[in-house]
Amino acid sequence: MDSIRSMEPQLLHRVADSVATVVVHHPAKRNAMTTAMWRALPGLLDGLAADPGVRALVLTGEGATFCAGADISTLRESAEEAQGLAVRAEEALAAFPRPTLAAIRGHCVGGGAQLAAACDLRFAEETALFGVTPAKLGVVYPASATRRLVALTGPATAKYLLFGGELIDAARALRTGLVDEVLPEGGLGKRVAEFTRVLVSRSLLTQAAAKEFAAGRTDRDAHWAAQARGSGDTAEGVAAFLERRQPRFGWNGPSSG
Repeated sequence: MDSIRSMEPQLLHRVADSVATVVVHHPAKRNAMTTAMWRALPGLLDGLAADPGVRALVLTGEGATFCAGADISTLRESAEEAQGLAVRAEEALAAFPRPTLAAIRGHCVGGGAQLAAACDLRFAEETALFGVTPAKLGVVYPASATRRLVALTGPATAKYLLFGGELIDAARALRTGLVDEVLPEGGLGKRVAEFTRVLVSRSLLTQAAAKEFAAGRTDRDAHWAAQARGSGDTAEGVAAFLERRQPRFGWNGPSSG
């Protein structure tokens, strides 16, 4: 990638060792999301979801910043359109059928916090800063994003973040449930690599069912019971436990029924 292209706002991605990594790349504006980037994310996720070699996804930002929010210049064009695209991108990320993890350095603000909250897990460096800032712009934060924020932090902290629009540090984000782990500066990459190796070694069947149930799909017990019966994962997991070896789970997506 040449130096001119490297400065263009875009979403980059790579797949290695069964883990897809999506990078928010807009270094000129601290990885702020443009309307084109919001628009591109659902299609990118669809392509990665269709790849049977992808068993987990990491979302991160280029360099020292996760995502500083939406590119404000795009709001001048059409705030309503930009927000609609952001919601569709957020919903596509939340619906991704494998475990997702936001790896956060630096600022995770506005639309960046919206994306991070749509991931299943959030790991952050201790110097990271978080903020939900629509009150600074007179923007109504989407209902979907507000519900996810409340689910993570509880209503009191969600209101604190939304009403004031102030930034909080990683330690407070950890205490309030906004993030799951805080790592020393420089330690995030190693920990994310370590944990994603754990994720891809586990049963995707278990993970997919748990993801649906956690999202409120409590009517799907029969479906997942049928998937489990046809998968062989339970038998493999028990056999591996008794034989003191690593399991080799084979389920890689829903069958019909």
